Amino acid sequence: MNGLSRRFLKRWDRPSHSLMESVLCQRFLKRWPIQDLTGANETDWHRIDPTVSKPFYRDGCDAFLLLCLLKEVILRSSLFLRVSSKVRLIIQHISMDKSWMDAKKGSKEYLNGLDSFVEFAARTACQGKISCPCRNCRHRYMFDVEVVRDHLYSFGMVKNYRTWLFNGEIESTPTTTEGGSSRVHETLDQYGDFHGMLHDLHPMHDMAPDSMDEGPSVQQGPDGPALQQPVEASTDDAKKFYDRIQDVEKPLYEGCTKFSIFSAIVVLYHLKTLCGWTNKSFTLLLQVLQDMFPSDAKLPKDCYEAKKIITDLGLGYEKIHACPNDCILYWKEKSNLDACPHCEVSRWKPPESLVADKTQASSSKSKKKAAKVLHWFPLKPRLQRLFLSSELATNMKWHATGRTNDEVMRHPADSEAWKEFDDKHVEFASDPRNVRLGLAADGFNPYGNMSTTHSTWPVVLVPYNLPPWMCMKRSSLILSLVIPGPTSPGIAIDVYLQPLVEELRELWDVGVESFDASSNTRFQLRAALMWTINDFPAYADISGWSTKGLLACPCCMDDTESRYLKHGRKVCYMGHRRWLDNDHEFREDDINFDGTKEFRVAPVTPSGSEIMQQTEKLVGRCLGKKHQALYSKRKRGEEDACVWKKRSILFTLPYWADQKLRHNIDVMHTEKNVTDNIMATLLDLDGKTKDTYQARLDLKAMGIRSELHLVHKGADTVEMPAACYNMTKSEKDGFLQVLKDVGVPDGYASNISRRVHLKERKISGLKSHDNHILMQQLLPIALRGSLPSQVTRPLIKLSCYFREICSKTLTVPDLENLEKDIAVTLCELEKIFPPSFFTVMVHVVMHLAREAKLGGPVHYRWMYPIERYLSRLKSYVRNKAAPEGSIAQGYIVEECLTFCSRYMHSIETIFTRPIRMVESSTGAVSYFTPSQIELIQAHRYILFNCADVGHFREQTLSITLSTIGACPYSKAKRMKHYVTNGLKFRTKDSEKNKKTQNSGVSVVTDGGVVYYGIVTDIIELNYSDKIRHVLFKCKWVDVLNSRGYKIDELGFPLVNFTRLIHVGDELMDEPYVLASEASQVFYVEDKRDKDWFVVVKTKARDVFDAGSGVLCEDDDGDTYCENVPYNIIGDNAASDNIGVARPDVQGTTIDAMVIEDNEKLDEDFIHDNDFIDDEVSDEEYSDNEYNDD
Repeated sequence: MNGLSRRFLKRWDRPSHSLMESVLCQRFLKRWPIQDLTGANETDWHRIDPTVSKPFYRDGCDAFLLLCLLKEVILRSSLFLRVSSKVRLIIQHISMDKSWMDAKKGSKEYLNGLDSFVEFAARTACQGKISCPCRNCRHRYMFDVEVVRDHLYSFGMVKNYRTWLFNGEIESTPTTTEGGSSRVHETLDQYGDFHGMLHDLHPMHDMAPDSMDEGPSVQQGPDGPALQQPVEASTDDAKKFYDRIQDVEKPLYEGCTKFSIFSAIVVLYHLKTLCGWTNKSFTLLLQVLQDMFPSDAKLPKDCYEAKKIITDLGLGYEKIHACPNDCILYWKEKSNLDACPHCEVSRWKPPESLVADKTQASSSKSKKKAAKVLHWFPLKPRLQRLFLSSELATNMKWHATGRTNDEVMRHPADSEAWKEFDDKHVEFASDPRNVRLGLAADGFNPYGNMSTTHSTWPVVLVPYNLPPWMCMKRSSLILSLVIPGPTSPGIAIDVYLQPLVEELRELWDVGVESFDASSNTRFQLRAALMWTINDFPAYADISGWSTKGLLACPCCMDDTESRYLKHGRKVCYMGHRRWLDNDHEFREDDINFDGTKEFRVAPVTPSGSEIMQQTEKLVGRCLGKKHQALYSKRKRGEEDACVWKKRSILFTLPYWADQKLRHNIDVMHTEKNVTDNIMATLLDLDGKTKDTYQARLDLKAMGIRSELHLVHKGADTVEMPAACYNMTKSEKDGFLQVLKDVGVPDGYASNISRRVHLKERKISGLKSHDNHILMQQLLPIALRGSLPSQVTRPLIKLSCYFREICSKTLTVPDLENLEKDIAVTLCELEKIFPPSFFTVMVHVVMHLAREAKLGGPVHYRWMYPIERYLSRLKSYVRNKAAPEGSIAQGYIVEECLTFCSRYMHSIETIFTRPIRMVESSTGAVSYFTPSQIELIQAHRYILFNCADVGHFREQTLSITLSTIGACPYSKAKRMKHYVTNGLKFRTKDSEKNKKTQNSGVSVVTDGGVVYYGIVTDIIELNYSDKIRHVLFKCKWVDVLNSRGYKIDELGFPLVNFTRLIHVGDELMDEPYVLASEASQVFYVEDKRDKDWFVVVKTKARDVFDAGSGVLCEDDDGDTYCENVPYNIIGDNAASDNIGVARPDVQGTTIDAMVIEDNEKLDEDFIHDNDFIDDEVSDEEYSDNEYNDD
């Protein structure tokens, strides 16, 4: 017996297999070794077919049993790939004598063969049903086994059905070239299981017979799931499938052992997409490769040909013409119209715009081109594809099978809205495979920073079934629509949502039959839309409620508390005392607020049924731009009649009115706008500050805060007194210097110091994520000592609020407390800032905690991942003349390659790209000999803190423990940086010329004491070739001494590095800590007290609490909220008069003529744009904000 046969037997000879099976294998392999099988061909039929000869009938061994066993052995093992395709086909035919198919119906031979066929087909039955191959059914339907037997007995087998692929037989296509070998199959799948991918991609076609005349497609039959006789389109699809199968099994060129034709094309195009190669560069690469490879290499000649092969794997999209004024879609019954029935504008572009040159101009006939085209990516097949991969199909059930069900909200499935939906729709919730979706829509300029104005609106769907680490990733998002520009659709977005909404209705009412690869079963897939995710302007477009004007709040709606500011010509939104407890002292305070007492209760958001009643008269209203123009302006006092612009098309979904949270307020843009308000007002930035002379005139008109009223200093000048929030020049310098000098860990945030301009005393150009970090971390630190405590305390509490609601884990009691706290905080801000400060974006902060309680953590409902995804779509635009078409083409290709990437290996993909912080990476490494003291200190720390030593007194010493007990090698490894637990640590000396700060470290002792230090050295001790320990040598602050550690009046921890526990020179000093135990912090210098630094704790990115363990205080110790100054919460200023002015600060002088001109402005009409908060500009809602959160 040869070596290969011995390895085969060793692989098979396991306790799970019987002795008889092993003996039979040995006897067969002695007669015919595996190496002979790999060279077998069609002439060897008689050698193994028991119906032709019986060469193995010896020693009482049944050849039929033996060969059936061999078939199972080979099919179960990877050696199946080493057997030639002809032999595989022979093995599959061993137990399938098909001569009975030609016998007369009713004969003994036919009946015996029929029994064997039915027995064979029953092995692969789907829910007890098999495909019926009788001459009447022709594989169109699936029936019970006995029904199929009756059909075959009555009508006979379909002609030429020799390979029973519909009934479980595996097709084998010869892949050997003349005189060649089939061993190429062993390595052709080196970069991925592309054969398996194609079979997963076409679960029905992989069982189709060779004849395309009888290829099936899946439909619902009269008695259950059925195989429908294909139409021409299905036949074309099947032909493409078989072409791809042949390309998978054919080597790229004769003798190639690593690439098939198909795998070469997929891998090359995958690299093109992953690395962003242009079409031209890819074509040039293909041309060079053609010259490099042998002449018989079958590579595409250019990028277009390769792209055509890739897109054959995709799901495609449809183009639907639209009215240029967004009135209608030329779809369904309107598909044949040439002009819009509402605005009478032609469907087509004018003929002169189609003329590209004089030759075309002279032509009497030219092809019509639509003026506007919607690109629609059908949802049903894309949802079906989520279940074609076994791993992904399993993850799609995570929300029901993998989620920890406790009182902590980590995922939308933990939210109140999700659970109430399940209670109302029990049948839908009973199958965890039913998909819950979120809808996001936003516009962007596909031309980037070009002067051309253009707004393209992609509509993206988020499948919430997936676990947290997959849910919001780019690979999981589904592009549904690309709404064309050049202008925003506005409220007419409903016109473009029609195809998607119709699909959603069908997916709710009927569903679509799908295949679940994880359970190998078919099921009826249904889907439901949970909510929408938009910025504030798009919120109005989707919901139909105008987010401008006196009733701009979409949560308070008709009960919105607002006031028109006569001089500022803006609307302010205050009245937050309505959310306070009934006995709260602020309700009685009419001096420090708007001059009135407040006894009203908080407004209640209307239910879906109430909204449907309010919008009853708007059903069927034309939403085109010409009709929208009629409502663009209105007189003051007319808001009640026209706040609703439409009834959202989403209300046509049967369940939409019952949803508790239909539209989300975007935390990303809200936080940005609030931060901009604060920074502009504190720094008194021209054109952006809310504290203007108009704001002071409004204070006088309201009869409040007389200390801040304008003071006439003569006939020509007016002085604006300094308010409590106005800084002196030195205070501004100190405030900005903190932001200028701050250094944060690598990957934590962008370099905010570049946005600080000390000379001009301003900060500008902040992106959304910069504002996120500024609001939640840096602003409270910078405010310390810059302003009176009555100003800093509520601002810091506002920062704490944003940090809390942005936490990855939430609880209902915490959110209820936050809802109460933010009401108090906003009221405190009302006592300080002028009414003009309170734009609608500041007001909606009041509702964020409530929405978090309904929808769960904000990370699943904010725009950060959507904006990053839009940036990706923007990169697809290569043809500036057709940006939407470029996006559609680019998405289809990436969608295909994303699916292919799930089957790739040995190559970097979107799923295997290394993260920014690669565990245990070190950078430059050197070797040194530690001193005796250093070696003892490090070794002693390992002995006392290594997990292996924890219970050594209670058990026998292990080899690992014995090794650690011995001294380490005298040589140690030294590193400048080291990554552990997703965090990069760097020595202090290596950061001298860097803007980042990665040397801060903290450690929590068993007694709960937190030690803070700075990493001075990173070493690795080697105890053996397999046991190594990395340690940080640090300078530790004396946290047990008030001169080394303190907590200030605002709750911030501060450390002093001139007060250390030790310097590490003595034998009993403990400068070392295991790298695995270290947490990361960074330090911000305190400008008030020399040598003191504020401690800010950080957390690794992409770390999720899946609820597998018990949460404790230590687990929360690394979150951003660790340093929340909670001790300021209870320190309220009561109702005493507070100092709203700063007499010690010089006021601002204004020309009196400017004030007189302002009072002469006409205010009879108010345009909508006057109502929206004026910080919501194109710059702030730009599409360039794609920083990671």
